[in-house]
Amino acid sequence: MASATGIPDRIPAEAEANGHDRPAEEVGDDEPLLGRRGDASQPEGKALYYNLIIGTAVVAQAGIILLVASVWASVFLNDLILFSAHPLLNSAGILFLTQGILILQPTHTAIQKRQGTIAHFTLNNLAIDSLIAGLVVIEYNKIAHNGTHFVSAHAILGLITYIFLLIQALVGFTAYFVPKLYGSVDQAKSLYKWHRISGYIIFVLLLATVAAATQTDFNKNVLDIKLWAVLISAVLVLVGVLPRIKKQKLGLGERKAAISLQ
Repeated sequence: MASATGIPDRIPAEAEANGHDRPAEEVGDDEPLLGRRGDASQPEGKALYYNLIIGTAVVAQAGIILLVASVWASVFLNDLILFSAHPLLNSAGILFLTQGILILQPTHTAIQKRQGTIAHFTLNNLAIDSLIAGLVVIEYNKIAHNGTHFVSAHAILGLITYIFLLIQALVGFTAYFVPKLYGSVDQAKSLYKWHRISGYIIFVLLLATVAAATQTDFNKNVLDIKLWAVLISAVLVLVGVLPRIKKQKLGLGERKAAISLQ
């Protein structure tokens, strides 16, 4: 039973024996991959935007701000042309995606998850709009100058990431908002774990695509975005994002919970 402050009046004996402040069967529900349980959980009564800075999120924010700043500074220090919109839009898209991940990760109650999912969906939509706009710009630029398509590592990796991202967005939207397309709500929910796993993989691919962009001729000759700057920024982003992944949400906490109940 909880007091008016929200702090449990008494720790159940079985939880105390396990060194936790909740019953054993609940252990793992909000346990991150790294750090202590609760380090990445949205506190009751806190606004949703608090999730953007809780725990290691500040590290991720520092990394993504550095990444976007390095890209935008390099673009604006040179003459603006049509191509300039490509790195500006794509970096903005990754910024929105990062916020979409960070805002949803710490949610753990039904209300928080609902609010977090809506915010996640909104931010991801902004991200996809920005990324698609960036793709349109570069393709139009290629066509206008009779350029070759998808020959560099950056271009090939980018195309693969775009395809995965669109599939990811479609499955995520339909599974949550139109679950009957999958037969039932339970069947749609069974996709959530895989949606999360693939989402993190795609996020890493996006960062790798930015790193690959530093090796293109245009960047080497004009923008001069440094590979080391992108790599440091990407590492900071991942250091901030990955530790906040909940084991339970990836199915990694199910075995532990089952053992606790025995």
